[in-house]
Amino acid sequence: MIDLFLSYLRFERNRSMLTVKRYEQSLRDFEDYFKAQDETLDWASVDADLIRGWMEHLMDKGNIASTVNTGLSALRSFYRFALSRRLVERDPAHHITGPKKRKPLPQFLKESEVDRLLDKEEWSDDYKDVRARTIILLLYETGIRRAELTGLNDADIDMAARQLKVTGKRNKQRIIPFGEELADALGHYIEVRDSQMVRNDADALFLNLRGKRMTGQQVYVEVKRQLTRVSTLKKRSPHVLRHTFATALLNHDAGLESVRQLLGHESLETTEIYTHTTFEQLRRVYKDAHPRGK
Repeated sequence: MIDLFLSYLRFERNRSMLTVKRYEQSLRDFEDYFKAQDETLDWASVDADLIRGWMEHLMDKGNIASTVNTGLSALRSFYRFALSRRLVERDPAHHITGPKKRKPLPQFLKESEVDRLLDKEEWSDDYKDVRARTIILLLYETGIRRAELTGLNDADIDMAARQLKVTGKRNKQRIIPFGEELADALGHYIEVRDSQMVRNDADALFLNLRGKRMTGQQVYVEVKRQLTRVSTLKKRSPHVLRHTFATALLNHDAGLESVRQLLGHESLETTEIYTHTTFEQLRRVYKDAHPRGK
């Protein structure tokens, strides 16, 4: 049956040799698996539980979700073919769903890297430096998105109450508190900006060197340049500072719902990815520190 199916793929469906080989490998592997369970089994007597067991077997061997899903896809195609040729009476793979692909964990800066990044000794009083440090501190201390930062106006900053009005996705607004360090940085930035820059945008908080509102790309380039000084992360974007903000809060006992509100997430499920990040951090600490954790 496998050979018939492979010929069908190659000559009737004109599939590539690579696809045919990949499907053959999956089908041979599954056949070896179910024969090892019971030598009397054949393709017509296989059931859905056997297929699920094989998928679990693949995952236990360290295969990633996409590899297991490729195997499941091969089985589905095979059984559709076999059913159409009346080689089997039922398709046990039809209703089986594959494993979900794991989303990559957010990357974030270590607290020591943040301390080095924001060290005042490393920054001049030039407008570009003052602006860059303020942007980084703002992203780190509030967790706002890059687009939310570029959309900020002077009127959105309430220095007396130490809070920020942010307009997020779908124009939803939220209020984010901030601390004394950011209040001082914002005050200093505005003072330097107003003394050194000619404003061509009367409202925007952050201005480029032409006096206009900074673009998202300009913020990205500046933040990446600064993060490169202290980190070797593959991703060194403004979003890394958002991840760093959320991870820092959870590592210091903030509640998940509070973090969700501060980040402006619609669903708690979106915020939960950061609990996986902090757990992975705990796992590394345990492995490094516990005498029997290796």
